[in-house]
Amino acid sequence: MTMNSTDGCLASSTGLDPAVALFHSLSDATRLAIVQRLACGEARVVDLVAELGMAQSTVSAHVACLRDCALVVGRPQGRQVFYSLARPELMDLLASAERLLAATGNAVALCPNYGTDTPADAAEETKESAR
Repeated sequence: MTMNSTDGCLASSTGLDPAVALFHSLSDATRLAIVQRLACGEARVVDLVAELGMAQSTVSAHVACLRDCALVVGRPQGRQVFYSLARPELMDLLASAERLLAATGNAVALCPNYGTDTPADAAEETKESAR
């Protein structure tokens, strides 16, 4: 990434492509849940299916995405594959994200583009915080 020395803005977005791909791979709730589960140790797809309560095809597709992004690795054992996190740095990233979310409060959830709250929820929270 190249920084513009005059204003601190990014001079070129081409260096951001890998970061965009990384954050996109983690932007799905199911993939994030899989990563969080694998932080506790290895799991097979059948284990993830039982814990997440989702279809096997859905979980397999998300595990494949994480594997293709080199965030998850599989260890074959007989006819089974045990998945684990490929890099411990991923947990550092998630811990940093949790600290950032704690520091910003509901700001991300209220974001008009990517937030999780509906406009009615946001208006209610604004009224509550004004009291």
